Amino acid sequence: MAKPDSIKETFYPGPSRSHLAAFPPKERWDNWTELDSRAWPQRKERHYSLVPTTCFNCESACGLLAYIDKVTGEVQKFEGNPEHPGSRGRNCAKGPATLNQVTDPDRILYPLKRAGRRGEGKWERTTWDEALDTLATRIRNAIVENRRHEIMYHVGRPGEDGFTERILAAWGIDGHNSHTNICSSGSREGYQLWMGLDRPSPDHANAKVILLISAHLESGHYFNPHAQRVIDGKANGAKLIVFDTRLSNTATHADYWVSPYPGSEAAILLAIANYLIQNDLYNREFVERWWNWKEFLVAEGSATTDFTDFEARLKQIYQEYTFEFAAEESGVDARVIEEIAKIVSSAGTQFSSHNWRSVASGVSGGWMVARCLFMLNALLGAIATPGGVFPNA
Repeated sequence: MAKPDSIKETFYPGPSRSHLAAFPPKERWDNWTELDSRAWPQRKERHYSLVPTTCFNCESACGLLAYIDKVTGEVQKFEGNPEHPGSRGRNCAKGPATLNQVTDPDRILYPLKRAGRRGEGKWERTTWDEALDTLATRIRNAIVENRRHEIMYHVGRPGEDGFTERILAAWGIDGHNSHTNICSSGSREGYQLWMGLDRPSPDHANAKVILLISAHLESGHYFNPHAQRVIDGKANGAKLIVFDTRLSNTATHADYWVSPYPGSEAAILLAIANYLIQNDLYNREFVERWWNWKEFLVAEGSATTDFTDFEARLKQIYQEYTFEFAAEESGVDARVIEEIAKIVSSAGTQFSSHNWRSVASGVSGGWMVARCLFMLNALLGAIATPGGVFPNA
């Protein structure tokens, strides 16, 4: 058999020999052919069905394509799915490594129940019917006997869109537990207090200014789609500001990287807010329409409920949060904080920001960092706008 002129022509067909595709064309997913690398120097073909699936090594749920061998029916590898709107075929290292989970010799293949005393590590095989009947009986007995406090559901990472919480609430049980308690719960609280929703969705790609507290989601090891959109935004001319005690992957791309004393980030954010307020650089129309300033004035005992009265009170409340105050609290030069404040003020409604773990996690009062950060969005009116932050649950 004559050898093909080029590998790329044979296995990445295009309109010309110079065409090179990044992904197999969708119309050939039912019967995709590649050379078996382990058969080299032989040119052994392997035929695959490419089946879309999802990576769940983090909450991003990036798209994957499972390469299923047509002869053995086994998954040979995972690669990115270019049709996935979030990840767009670009995955972090954990995506392709999902194959390790599929073939792990220690993975659990069927339900097990303890055989022996707790902690002995002895298990025996059981059936799904027995497992479900046993659990259902114990849960029902606890509910009937009014021992609801003895029921707790624990999951490593919530990913069932709230259905489990609804079931527990219907049973009258306050027993949902997960790693979120020591992960993102602090930030969630800060966002929840502002908008009644706890999971912001920043539109980094269309932002003029991006401000990130730490880099947990955007570094690529977690929430790879965020990392992609940060770079998209940078390519479109956005300014990137990163508050992080370490020089993270994200910080290396920043126009401004500041390393404040851990826990002092809120002071910097309040100083930026004060700059917007004192210089009338906030979105007055948005604040008047969406902030509950009338209720605030009533609670303050004000004789009037005029918006100009609220604005005057706002300036009075925040005037103490100067750049010098923030510098003393954070260790960041006051002039740098002022430069950052001026950049933030230039964003208008195209200001995307984010904080998830970092200083908001496992720290008393950490939720205040996310609350202060989102105050900048609320002042600029950069909420549910292109380039802003969208409320999400």
